[in-house]
Amino acid sequence: MLSNVRKLKAALLAGLIIVGLCVHGGRAHAAETETLIVAGGCFWCVESDFEQVRGVIAAESGFTGGTVKNPSYKQVTSGGTGHYEAVRLTFDPAQVTRAQLLHLFLRSVDPTDAGGQFCDRGDNYRTAIFVSDPAEKQIAEGAIAEAKSALGQTIVTPVLNAQPFYAAESYHQDYYKSSEIILTRFGPRTKASAYKLYRDACGRDTRVKELWGKDAPFAGHS
Repeated sequence: MLSNVRKLKAALLAGLIIVGLCVHGGRAHAAETETLIVAGGCFWCVESDFEQVRGVIAAESGFTGGTVKNPSYKQVTSGGTGHYEAVRLTFDPAQVTRAQLLHLFLRSVDPTDAGGQFCDRGDNYRTAIFVSDPAEKQIAEGAIAEAKSALGQTIVTPVLNAQPFYAAESYHQDYYKSSEIILTRFGPRTKASAYKLYRDACGRDTRVKELWGKDAPFAGHS
């Protein structure tokens, strides 16, 4: 009987150790993730592009850089909030580095345009990279210098100090792959279909390919 009790205690202890290792491992993995916030015009498009990248765990559409707390999409697009349409990327630096993501980002937008992006005009559609510390700033500035050298043109995308990020309304998240039916000027469409029509009509991929050629990482694949 005593032997059975000892065996049971040993089994319970082993189980607790395994559970503890799993929890610790999960916390360690979570601690290893990093975030990067970029503004690249329409946040649907940036989200669509970067969710394709290996090592990107999540891409969340939202707003940052302005003075209004918890702004709505309508407020931001109406102007006066100071906010950019932005995307917060959560990534695993063991699979993709911040520098690599910024390399892709600058080649997925028109970083020479200070008035917006493609058909979307206005301050809220400008490009920007947001940083939280000097190390992140150095990486961002290095990526911009590299892009300037590769493109042979002035890059107007600024490096800005990170400010609070406010998630956009739920209907904006994963818009590009939603099967929800909405009414458009072309008639009823899924959000995914409407997104594709918008992206094509806005000329995003055409302009990016014009600028970056074969170095455009996402043009024609979204």
